[in-house]
Amino acid sequence: MQIGKGALFDVACFPPAYKEKMKELSLVSLICSCFYPDAHNKIMAEFEDMKVKPINKRASGQAFEVILKPPSPISDGMYSIASPPKRRDVSLEDIQKKLEAAEERRKSQEAQVLKALAEKRDHERDVLLKAMEENSHFSKMAEEKLIMKMEHNQKKRKALLTAMLERLQERERHAQMVRRNKEMREELTA
Repeated sequence: MQIGKGALFDVACFPPAYKEKMKELSLVSLICSCFYPDAHNKIMAEFEDMKVKPINKRASGQAFEVILKPPSPISDGMYSIASPPKRRDVSLEDIQKKLEAAEERRKSQEAQVLKALAEKRDHERDVLLKAMEENSHFSKMAEEKLIMKMEHNQKKRKALLTAMLERLQERERHAQMVRRNKEMREELTA
């Protein structure tokens, strides 16, 4: 089995103890083997249950041979799988208490939802009343403004008509005076 760049290696086939040992391999020793080529044929590292030996050095990287020793009976006992926890017996009273607690939670949640909906409805009603009040206030202000504008326009029109009548009367007086002067001249010249 080879470990290195481009090597096919399936870690899932090893027991957890070997996986841990593979993690413990020193990166420094791997790097040192690249600098000291004379150690190619020697065992690079030896652990309790495995040996790591360099195979050959390639341009693409270093290859290693990992030799696994068969597990000892002592190590099997250390990695035994623990049994699942025992379930305690559930009594009818416990089930009833859990159901009652669930019912209480459901009622509490329902009450919270209803309370939130009521608050939302109250808020919507307040917003609607405020909008209606503002609309009514705006309508009154607009009506008052319109009435004031109409009164102002009516006063302006009345003043304009009065001024026009005065000018017309002034012209009429002037025209009468011109006619009278003309008649006097005609009488004097005739």
